[in-house]
Formats: sequence, structure tokens, C-alpha cells
Amino acid sequence: MPVLTDKIQIFFASVRKRSVELMVRRKPEETWERQISRGKREIIMVNQNRITEPCKLLDDNGLLINPGYATQPFWIYDRNKIKAGWHRIKEWDYYSVLSPDRGYGITFTIADLGYIGMAAVCWLDFQKKCFNQVDTMSILPMGRLKLPPTSGAGVTAFKDRKLDLSYQVSGEKRILKFDVPGFIDRTGEKGLRGEIVLNQNPGMDSMVIATAWKENPKAFYYNHKINCMPAEGEVFLGEGKFDFTPTTSFGGLDWGRGNWTYKNRWYWGSASGLLDGEPLGWNIGYGFSDRSMASENMLFYKGKAHKLDEVTFHMNTEDYMQPWTFTSSDGRFEMDFQPVVDRNSAVDFKVIRSVQHQVFGHFSGSVILDDGTVLRISDFLGFGEDVLNWW
Repeated sequence: MPVLTDKIQIFFASVRKRSVELMVRRKPEETWERQISRGKREIIMVNQNRITEPCKLLDDNGLLINPGYATQPFWIYDRNKIKAGWHRIKEWDYYSVLSPDRGYGITFTIADLGYIGMAAVCWLDFQKKCFNQVDTMSILPMGRLKLPPTSGAGVTAFKDRKLDLSYQVSGEKRILKFDVPGFIDRTGEKGLRGEIVLNQNPGMDSMVIATAWKENPKAFYYNHKINCMPAEGEVFLGEGKFDFTPTTSFGGLDWGRGNWTYKNRWYWGSASGLLDGEPLGWNIGYGFSDRSMASENMLFYKGKAHKLDEVTFHMNTEDYMQPWTFTSSDGRFEMDFQPVVDRNSAVDFKVIRSVQHQVFGHFSGSVILDDGTVLRISDFLGFGEDVLNWW
């Protein structure tokens, strides 16, 4: 999801600073069960609604028809079905592309939040432990950015004097093009441009979720996250050239459409890469909408999804660069996390406020697949974020 940087921010000091362990719990009957059968653990998922065929997202009253999760984007989104003012409709496409072996990465955001439109390009240098971002805003787009109604096709674009950014999605390819002439990194290099192509295997599973809010059933969150897309392309930063090769570089997508409530706090983590030559990734998160019908926690191994129950983020909110840990209610996702870069922002426009920490770093620990296979993880590049928004 979008992260703003200091050039369009007013930092505010109302952020509570404390060390917390952040947790969302379900009722006991809504958790996963573990059974011991002839010495082998069998993991049974309970009370998560899996969608397995195409269906409409909203009815004529703007209510979510069939909340749950899927491994393909089966829900059909129609913005005209939303029963809310234009200021409550939120649409965004966010991509991250990371090259762990070369120590750099890049992220892209295009978002229509109703009263503001936003585009951003952020360059990440994991060796120097820093980031540089250029972002820009438009006032009252109210849907005029025309973000596509599906994550599987179409063109998303934003252009003004600060940057030119576009995504073209067709078939198995996602082409990301960008030109940011005013970009200046911390060494004084000027200009950032390039093109990166992400290849998405059509048979690969991904995380899709559609959930509503208890306090407002017409508010909903429809989200498609894709991991483990091999990335190929070139980025030119000043006089330097940075390559992304598909054998070692991977992209991820966060595609979202929804009618949100005003104040929300969420926790999200993601990683993509190779483990012993095989693609491995995960999407974890909570805190956003009513998750009683489904969580968005999934492992992806060799292109197949492995559904998880609850995952809890533990971090020091006084200093996000201190080590994190991740624990799980079913014991299937247990990680230490060593931060490298905190891509942080805070903005206070009175009615619109935001505090965001997207922290990139390395995961080490273990995950367990659906069949009980344990995978050991060491220094696996990804990120975790803590975001609080009033918008």
C-alpha cells in the first residue's frame, strides 16, 4: 500500500511510542486444529471460506456477496456497485521488485484515494541502508485515474511534471515503465528511469481476499497479492545502470479496491525468492476489516499456496530498526527479522493523517507446508509494515 515521503508530509507527534506485541485473536472454534495421526501431524483448516469459482463481488445494495479467500482473483469488481461517497472509495496498484543478491530494489505506487491521487517511485539501497523516493499528488481524482477493474489486464498510468509511471498488464507479462527526471539520490546522482518486466506463471497461486467491516457492512476490502514473479529489466540512476535478472530478482503486486472505513491500522509482510533453487514466498497480515471468514496469510512454494492461520507481528514501535519476531497460532510461521531499511513517513493534514513504516530486512526461521514439510529459512529478503491511517 502507498507510503508517502517527507516532501509531501508534515510530521506529527501524536504517534504513541511504546513497545507492544500486536495480536488479533479468533475464537477457539475459528482456529486451525492439529491432530496427531500415526505420528504425523495433520493440519485441518476450520471456518475459512474458500472461493473456488468466479462470482460477483457486490450485490445491488453494495454488500459483499461471498466474503472469503481464494488463490485466484475470482471476484468480479464493479466500481458502480459501491454504495458510498467518492471520498470513501480507495483503489491502488503497488509493485515491489527486489534483487537480494545485488542489494537493491525499487517500488512503485499508483493510488486513487478519492480526495487525493498519488504516484510514487522509491529506490532502495540495502547495502547503504537507505531509500530515496519521489512522489506526487493530484487533488480530487474521484476515480478519474481509471484504475482497471481487474488485476489481470489493463493499463494503469500517472504522469505529471515530476514523474511518468505506467503499468501494462497483458497475458503473462506485467511491464513497469518509469521516468523520474527530478530524482536525486544521496550521492547526488540525478534522474531515475527504466523498464522492468514481471513474468507471472498463469498456473501459479496467489493470495486473494474479500472481507467487510463489522461496523459498516457496505465497507469492504478486495485485495489481490502476487508473489514470486521473476523480474527482468534495467534501471538507470544518473550515470549508473542496475540490472534485474529473472534468476535472482522477484516482483510482488499489491492490488486493492475497496470502500474503507475512516480509521484503520494494518500489519503486512511479504517476501519472494528462491530456497534451494525453488520459488518460495509468503504474504502475511491482519488488522484490516473483519477477518472472521478468512485470513490473508499464505505460503507459496513451487507455485502452490499453503494456507496459514493467524500470524502475529512483534516489534518495538519506539524503534522499528530493532529486531522483529513473527509467531503463528498454528506454529507454521516462526521467524526472526533483522531490519535493514525503514521506509517511513508521517503526514498530518488534520482530516487526512497517516503514520507508516514499511521495513525491509531479512527473515530467518521456519515455515511448515500443508503436508507437514518443514522448510528452514535464513537471511531471506522481504518486508514487514505497520500502518495507521485516517483517510
